[in-house]
Amino acid sequence: MLKPNIENFIGCDCDYEHARIVLYGAPFDSTTSFRPGARFGPSAIRHESFGLETYSPYQDADLTDCAVFDSGDLELCFGSAQTALEDIEARAVHILQDGKFPLLLGGEHLVTLGAVRAVANRHPGLHIIHFDAHADLRDDYLGAKLSHACVLRRCHELVGDRHIHQFCIRSGDREEFRFAGEHTDMHPFGFDGLEETVAVLVEQKVPVYLTIDLDCLDPSAFPGTGTPEAGGVGFLQLLKAIRTVCTSHVVGADINELAPSLDPSGVSTATACKVLRELILALHTADAK
Repeated sequence: MLKPNIENFIGCDCDYEHARIVLYGAPFDSTTSFRPGARFGPSAIRHESFGLETYSPYQDADLTDCAVFDSGDLELCFGSAQTALEDIEARAVHILQDGKFPLLLGGEHLVTLGAVRAVANRHPGLHIIHFDAHADLRDDYLGAKLSHACVLRRCHELVGDRHIHQFCIRSGDREEFRFAGEHTDMHPFGFDGLEETVAVLVEQKVPVYLTIDLDCLDPSAFPGTGTPEAGGVGFLQLLKAIRTVCTSHVVGADINELAPSLDPSGVSTATACKVLRELILALHTADAK
């Protein structure tokens, strides 16, 4: 039984026993390749969420109707990516074994690997839907195989060819794009093909993990991230995409790469809060059907 966090995301104050969704934070950014600060993302999202309403006019739904437990942030070893990933995986395993939905708050994108290890072990045949500015398919980054630049390559080793569906990608080296052409299902620059992809996954009745790197958003809307890339999607496009994915059999999810100190205006943190609210509500609506 997990204990409640001191400061919860707004409206997420269900007790653990009755919760359907469990939030857990991974404040880790030790492999960040450009600007650090994503380790402060989970706590900033919780703290700033109280500037939101629990009600979403986009979905006509309210967080107070959802059974969500916020377990707080893990205490992670910043000196060892492998140890941090093991701790993230262990928390996800705990949540899954209790029959609940693991919803991870990063942190840099490498944290996704810990969650995917747990979810893929429990749900054979897992597919991953990946929203990101970056392909994250390098085999290594400066010799390190555990890096936020390599996270989807490591996930590919778990789930196999054509089980990773990538959207909004607009950055990567030539080899990454060649690898994607041979091994993943990449849709660069936006969400073209998402509805068709989800329709196939629904028809096949396969489990889906959704990972959202918030730098899929254009930096004009979301500058508070470690590796901003011009040419991203808009906020409303992202919300529509989230709702589309949640019509499939989503069994785990994460939001990552908010670095709040890189946007003193607070707009990026406010945006991340709203994205999380909409994701929770979309998951809840899908679960209720």
